[in-house]
Amino acid sequence: MSTGDVVLPFDPSGIALDPAKGLGRELYQVLRGRILDGRLGSGTRLPASRELGALLGISRNTVIRAYDQLYAEGFIESRVGDGTYVTSLNKLSTQLPTGLPPGLPTGLSTFHSDDTEDSYSLDTIGSVVRRLQSHHLPSPKAGAPRAFRVGIPAFDQFPFEVWAKLQAGFWRNPSLARLGYGDPAGERELRELIATYLRRSRGLACAAEQIVITQGAQEAISLCAQLLLEQAACVAVENPGYRAAAHALTLAGAQVTGVPVDNEGIDCTVLESLPACRLVYVTPAHQYPTGVTLSLARRLALLEWASRNQGWIIEDDYDGEYRYSGAPLAPLAALDRQARVIYVGTFGKVAFPALRLGYLVLPNSLTTAFARARALHVRHSEVSTQCVMAQFMIQGEFQRHIRRMRRAALARRDALLAAWPQGVPGVGPMPTVSAGLHLALPVQGIERERELIGLAETVGVEINALSDYWLAADDHDRPAPAGLVLGFAAVAPTAIKAACDRLRDVWR
Repeated sequence: MSTGDVVLPFDPSGIALDPAKGLGRELYQVLRGRILDGRLGSGTRLPASRELGALLGISRNTVIRAYDQLYAEGFIESRVGDGTYVTSLNKLSTQLPTGLPPGLPTGLSTFHSDDTEDSYSLDTIGSVVRRLQSHHLPSPKAGAPRAFRVGIPAFDQFPFEVWAKLQAGFWRNPSLARLGYGDPAGERELRELIATYLRRSRGLACAAEQIVITQGAQEAISLCAQLLLEQAACVAVENPGYRAAAHALTLAGAQVTGVPVDNEGIDCTVLESLPACRLVYVTPAHQYPTGVTLSLARRLALLEWASRNQGWIIEDDYDGEYRYSGAPLAPLAALDRQARVIYVGTFGKVAFPALRLGYLVLPNSLTTAFARARALHVRHSEVSTQCVMAQFMIQGEFQRHIRRMRRAALARRDALLAAWPQGVPGVGPMPTVSAGLHLALPVQGIERERELIGLAETVGVEINALSDYWLAADDHDRPAPAGLVLGFAAVAPTAIKAACDRLRDVWR
């Protein structure tokens, strides 16, 4: 303490401890808070443990426990033969940056106030943080699924009892070899099973060595953005499209350009007009959100573009298992002969998003790099979910579940098509829905789109605006399309009919 400093004596007034919260812990928090906010200044002498215990009506041992924690964290110090004091920082003054006064700053308080202003500007921190101000995901929808939430499968069809038994079986006698740090590419057994599944059901010839397990499709897309892009690289995405993919690419430093989508999928002629573009993100099986399927001619044109430009195609097959006329379509990657397609798959749409289990199918040239990046990012995926999913597949439950989910989604699609209110002013006709878990129908103008969605919300019906999927930074000066995007898989047919009845009344 420097000459002339005035240290006020310790004042125990205002210290009220609640025995239910643990006296020692609460006393520690009170004293720590007073030190941080300056009420106990640097160098203040604290009462002896017995004296403070008597003042507060608590035991000496309780005070000792609080003091011991403050000692351990450096808030107080003991002076031999003299007592206990709030730590003085004067002895550290030679180590402090010039201009910083000694003493504990009150700004260290862990109590947050909405009135507190940050002492820095976003201009002084990293560019990635600045980009997050406008490129982030909205807060997830709260509560149980309701009509017509997008992106949610039929949770009620999942065999939770089977899953619980498999999970319990794994933890009842876990392999000790699996409890350490695992392969960042994922459990070998699961990767082999995924490769077999894709070969048999999708016609995608691949090996376990080409597969990297991820925590959902979003991590897979983010890995692609981090590893395949240079700063300020031009990247093409479908427009309208999956905004979360565009945000991940932008966050990695890319200059994202929206490419129009028509009845055949992404417009490859516009893609050809982007000479600096080397990466494109697409959803060929069921375009998100319009629902169109990429035509064979466009598929071939896209592959030819990638081969000629040494570009990469990220194929997001988010709900490719859901096809209602014939077998699921072969993915774009199955046509790739130049190893330019990166296939993104997920279990989230056949199980539930909270499972956080997806995968990448990579060209051989990229597998090592992606596994190494995962090791640095998350080290490796959680082991029990991978092993349980492997058993789920080995025992045939996965294929049975997919068939069950297709039947449920088909019944719910049919319920929506049958119950949907017809003749609503400004709303176009229902499209043909041959795949996926959602549909989109046109609306005459953004104002009408917003009006309809607002009225739907008043009767507890959730509808997404097609215009919300529009990439604002579109270089082709086109207006955002207006429409309604409806997920039909989240709730049972009876709930779908009830929701449509409410819409019919409120939209009348």
